Amino acid sequence: MTLVRRVALAVLAASLSACGPAPPDDTVDSLTADPGRLKEVRRLCREEREKVSDALCSRAAEATNRRFLGDRPEQHSQ
Repeated sequence: MTLVRRVALAVLAASLSACGPAPPDDTVDSLTADPGRLKEVRRLCREEREKVSDALCSRAAEATNRRFLGDRPEQHSQ
């Protein structure tokens, strides 16, 4: 392996290892089904808005509406 390839491989490995874990894929349905995660996302939207996207806050709002208005997954299993 040439020196250029080794350096390129080392840079690629370092950049990939510097990435943190991927954020959870929060959908409206998953937030509706997980009240603990919904509570955490709502808190982030309220207190630390710069850390979350507008899309996530919109999904959390929709999940809150579904839970409040009674469209919860656990109701469908009865």
